[in-house]
Amino acid sequence: MKAFVLAAGFGTRLRPLTDHLPKPLVPVLNIPGLFYTFALLKKAGITEIICNIHHHADSIRRQIETSCIPGLTITFSVEPEILGTGGGLKHCQPLLGEEDFLLVNSDIITDIDFRELADAHQRSGLAGTLCLHPTPDAPSIGTVGVEDGLVCDFANRRGTGIASSYIYTGSAVFSPAIFEHLHPGFSGIVETGFNGLLERHQLGYHEHRGLWRDIGTLTSYREANLSANEVINRTGEAVEAATGTKPHKISPDALIHPSALIDGSVIGADCRIGEDCRIEGSVLLPGTIVPDGTALSGAVADPWNCLTSGEPLKNMRVR
Repeated sequence: MKAFVLAAGFGTRLRPLTDHLPKPLVPVLNIPGLFYTFALLKKAGITEIICNIHHHADSIRRQIETSCIPGLTITFSVEPEILGTGGGLKHCQPLLGEEDFLLVNSDIITDIDFRELADAHQRSGLAGTLCLHPTPDAPSIGTVGVEDGLVCDFANRRGTGIASSYIYTGSAVFSPAIFEHLHPGFSGIVETGFNGLLERHQLGYHEHRGLWRDIGTLTSYREANLSANEVINRTGEAVEAATGTKPHKISPDALIHPSALIDGSVIGADCRIGEDCRIEGSVLLPGTIVPDGTALSGAVADPWNCLTSGEPLKNMRVR
């Protein structure tokens, strides 16, 4: 079975971080987010991956090719014009062939067992199986309506009134039948492929109750990093086996002045933290320079910006 990984988006909700870095490479615990997905696919025995790219495409290609994850063959589907989740998948139909395949978003941190998901799909005999996650936050995120083992609505867009405690994890398995409902050109997969399958009563689901974190917004990104113990405990071995590096909070390549206080934070490679700095509950991406005497709390910073919860749009120019 092959996997298709969605990595072409602009990462608009993660701006300004994604002005300089593609969303799939934004690090979580000093590992590019995309590599968590690669690690779990490899653990599940998936060795052939198609990755669509557009925004900062060269950076993603270069990072993957220089990292050289053994045991994986990664093919790039370059989109000169962004095609969306539906159009991007349709564009890769010739690469995916005539067998069932996995579809995975690149902006999630999870410990989904992709082999278990694939097995559940094959047992169902359906054309598609979404991996769903129960959470009390479903009404605010977007609940997936389910009934009699089938998916029948998304955030009540179809007006069914059917809701649940489930959200879509960004992971699924499909047969080639989904391509009948996809369109070339820009389109969303929910409005085309998902709805097409559910109208035929061919879209099922598989429940995942383990780790699942979205890293698509600044808030969720920071929270995923600060849930370090959970992420490391549930994904660390797989990521280390695939990449040779385990997720970690403080990069050994960071230069931190002995007088600086670091509390509950993630510090990236080549960061420089000056004298008498106080960094609390924050995430510093690689290369961030924090001047002497700076206090950061609840911040996300890169070499160009420092965004705090109190002033989410302020550019503090910490470089």
